[in-house]
Amino acid sequence: MKRNDLDGVLPLLAVVEHGSFRAAADALGVTPSAISQAVKQLEERIGVPLLVRTTRSVGLTQAGQVFIDRVRPAMAEVSDTLESIREFGERPSGLLRVNAPRIAYPVIFEPILPAFLKAYPEVEVEVFLDDGLADIARDGFDAGMRLGQMVAPDMIARALTPPSRMVVFASPDYLAALGTPKTPDDLVHHRCINFRRPTQKTIYHWRFVEEGEDRHVPVKGSVTVNDPNAKMHAALAGLGLAYEVGPIVQPHLDRGDLVSVLEEHLPDIPGFHIYYPGRAQIMLKLRVFIDFAVKTLR
Repeated sequence: MKRNDLDGVLPLLAVVEHGSFRAAADALGVTPSAISQAVKQLEERIGVPLLVRTTRSVGLTQAGQVFIDRVRPAMAEVSDTLESIREFGERPSGLLRVNAPRIAYPVIFEPILPAFLKAYPEVEVEVFLDDGLADIARDGFDAGMRLGQMVAPDMIARALTPPSRMVVFASPDYLAALGTPKTPDDLVHHRCINFRRPTQKTIYHWRFVEEGEDRHVPVKGSVTVNDPNAKMHAALAGLGLAYEVGPIVQPHLDRGDLVSVLEEHLPDIPGFHIYYPGRAQIMLKLRVFIDFAVKTLR
């Protein structure tokens, strides 16, 4: 690439965006003649006309449209990169919006938010709890969280917590009254707290591992919920057995409020991952949040 190959690109983009040489000149703080000269010299270097000029309007030629379609995202990426590099000399600030499933709040946010906000007082954190697997780019979030790293190809994922294990649990009173299941087949004789998936509207089948093979078991009970906290409260009230991610249940297991069963049949699962668009440079406020979370949670 020659030194002046990019001369005129920004004026051309401004003309296309604003619809006229005068409006482009106002936006860039130069004269219309300077814009016109810069675009003309760019066309001469390329060897083809990029704009169709009339007394009333300015439009793109076919070559100009191809040029703009290729150059515009590249220039946007350069701008994002410059902004990201500029942040190295600044302090993290602004609103950080994170979309996460409900079960992520006690595991991720409760342990880190107080210390994080104390360390970075100019950052505001909005946690939008949503089990529907939102499109974070479309919905205006800076990042999202999921169990595992199954995200779209244009996203970058980073692990926040180590792998854990699923847990089947119930209150001591429930087990004293109805007994302790020894195998997944015993669940047919128990009341189980069902969970309805928010996105698929289906009842979740409990997953077990037997002789190295996955087995999905439909269970029955008199209570169905669509929220992990409601599931936990139902189990604490003695309404049946429940199935959940280990770290969510662990505080209750430690206190003896709940008891784990069928441990030898339960699968390991990936930890929580945070993900964000891969094309854009990661913002400083998001970078420090991820680094802080990894350091605290691991």
